[in-house]
Amino acid sequence: MAAPITMLILCTSFLSLSLLSTAFTSRDYADALEKSILFFEGQRSGPLPSNQRLKWRGNSGLSDGASYHVDLVGGYYDAGDNVKFGLPMAFTTTMLAWSVIEFGGSMHSQIGNAKTALRWATDYLLKAATATPDSLYVQVGDPNMDHKCWERPEDMDTPRNVYKVSAQNPGSDVAAETAAALAAASMVFKDSDPSYSAKLLQTAKNVFDFADKYRGSYSDSLNSVVCPFYCSYSGYQDELLWGASWMHRATQDSSYLSYIQSNGHTMGSDNDDFSFSWDDKRAGTKVLLSKDFLEKSTSEFQLYKSHSDNYICSLIPGSSGFQAQYTPGGLLYKASESNLQYVTTTTFLLLTYAKYLSTNSGVVTCGTSTVTAESLIAQAKKQVDYILGDNPAKMSYMVGFGERYPQHVHHRGSSVPSIKAHPDRINCNNGFQYLYANSPNPNVLAGAVIGGPDSKDNFADDRNNYQQSEPATYINAPFVGALAFFSGKA
Repeated sequence: MAAPITMLILCTSFLSLSLLSTAFTSRDYADALEKSILFFEGQRSGPLPSNQRLKWRGNSGLSDGASYHVDLVGGYYDAGDNVKFGLPMAFTTTMLAWSVIEFGGSMHSQIGNAKTALRWATDYLLKAATATPDSLYVQVGDPNMDHKCWERPEDMDTPRNVYKVSAQNPGSDVAAETAAALAAASMVFKDSDPSYSAKLLQTAKNVFDFADKYRGSYSDSLNSVVCPFYCSYSGYQDELLWGASWMHRATQDSSYLSYIQSNGHTMGSDNDDFSFSWDDKRAGTKVLLSKDFLEKSTSEFQLYKSHSDNYICSLIPGSSGFQAQYTPGGLLYKASESNLQYVTTTTFLLLTYAKYLSTNSGVVTCGTSTVTAESLIAQAKKQVDYILGDNPAKMSYMVGFGERYPQHVHHRGSSVPSIKAHPDRINCNNGFQYLYANSPNPNVLAGAVIGGPDSKDNFADDRNNYQQSEPATYINAPFVGALAFFSGKA
């Protein structure tokens, strides 16, 4: 009788473990997908449309650019402040578009909302790229002044300075990323709005040519206006190759293939890179270009498949080349500040590469072993589930999703009483009482994925701890694609 009792104990133990673990259904992922897109409505700048769903927000930044005789109304605030930073906004746009390109077929009822979120960004980027010849407007708002205030965007009275890159003050990084964003978005709207798509693509060509012709980093041209906030630490070579890769994908013009072949070696194609973010595009570029080798056997891109394999191997425990760090609870950990941005971009690349591999039964080569597309999907699912609440803290790091989620989000509009509830102006200094208040944010920034826990899975739900509690558009954008993938799995 000992064996059956042992089996009963084991079965009971496994049952208890399964009850303790958080199993998400396709409906849960669909709910998270809807919220991840809804978040972008909380970041909107400009006049809000009548179908605005986050009702606590109001119009803001209605005269952006006017004092410089250009129309720069619209776009997104990047995170918890009221500045429109061009480099992270363009990367957000590229990743939203890439999410729709790869996983739009699984978005179902949310495809319209995803396109709306994308168009809100591209409408602004078109203005920024076409307002003045041989120039690209890359920022609205003085971040040093903005950060001295804690006020909702509707009350904003800090200087709305406008900054641009030009032939004399180049910014190849931000310009090439903008070209990538417009090119990727042109693919999204090609069938549903051909004329808009054509406008996006033509502007992308012009902006890429500008980025390539006038080479230099926007950090050098704009200095303290963009640094240390969104300094281009990786330089501009990675963006030029990334931009060319998107131009190639969107146009299928052989000139971009030639550009990639001629310039790849000086722009990072020979080097392994293990990070993908608004600053560093190298890992993303390799996965993007590996598609043509995997699906069309384009021999010029075999190198990118090899480097993509090395990137993937670095993430898979037990494989040769493994070097990633994970928390005890299993979360990929790369930085103490806004770590989840790296988790969502990595997850997106895992799923996208798995998709490319699956088209011709490809595998990842890690030394003498191989890793299947299914293993990549499993690794990605662990990260997605961790963010949604399957973690040691049993805390969802998406606001408004699940039973427990962060209440003290580092976000001006969310933490200060809404203009609907408190119509009187709350000025620059008076807002700080809400930054330091112990009470939960009065306005739920639904769908926001925040910076996340530390290397030991600890999370302080503290509004003043921006490293852990601040959301950002570029955290959410790649997560939209990942959630779409899993919501499409029955």
